[in-house]
Amino acid sequence: METIIEIKDLTFGYSSDQEVLKNINLSINKGEWITILGHNGSGKSTLSKLLIGLLKARNGTIRVDGLLLDENTVYDIRKKIGIVFQNPDNQFVGVTVRDDIAFGLENLQIEREEMIERIDSFSKKVDMFEYLNKEPQQLSGGQKQRVAIAGILAMETDVIIFDEATSMLDPKGRRKIMEYMRKLNEEGTTIITITHDMKEAVESDRIVVLKDGKILKTDTSTNVLNDKATLEQSNLELLLPLELLYYLNENHVDRKELKDYLWQLSLSE
Repeated sequence: METIIEIKDLTFGYSSDQEVLKNINLSINKGEWITILGHNGSGKSTLSKLLIGLLKARNGTIRVDGLLLDENTVYDIRKKIGIVFQNPDNQFVGVTVRDDIAFGLENLQIEREEMIERIDSFSKKVDMFEYLNKEPQQLSGGQKQRVAIAGILAMETDVIIFDEATSMLDPKGRRKIMEYMRKLNEEGTTIITITHDMKEAVESDRIVVLKDGKILKTDTSTNVLNDKATLEQSNLELLLPLELLYYLNENHVDRKELKDYLWQLSLSE
């Protein structure tokens, strides 16, 4: 498969005596859905900011679609990578919902007619079409998050990073955003999910487990979720079906149908 993001020997710290990320090496393929999974403080959100040039690495390199990320290429790379942050207030720049979705499109110099079509289309996808003329202060946190997602979707970037982007949504809203991610990925968009929630990790092609700024494990979602030692070492909360599955295995309960059911249940959770 063709690589779209290549990270080599990446190190970063907010001060000279601190390292938040340590010697990160990671390749992400075009069309892949990858989850960066880690406990709070593991460095996963810092990594997302480095990928779009909001932070500058101390050492190492990042290439996006063959383009080396530096001060000369950062704006070109942001045309390829969109990001949805945990707090939508950090992204809201428009006077109204319509203005906010239009902001990124204006930066891309999208023609007005196409811009209107995209605003209408993507606001409908996140159930915010009827709020297009509303001001930010009139929206709930979850509504603001959906607007932020619509704004990134409308830019139609090759890669979208969801950095704890569903944390302010209720379960119904979270499921809907996960459905959007799945559909986008099926259409060829590379998805990077930054989360500490294994419920959001189960659908991805591959999981990268971070702990204390280092990659603890990189493997398929199935293999990572079957690796109890790694998950416990990373201080992540196990899904209940996985806990039951591990219990059955450890106690040599040979009931294949039950084990298969629990595994499927963990994926559906």
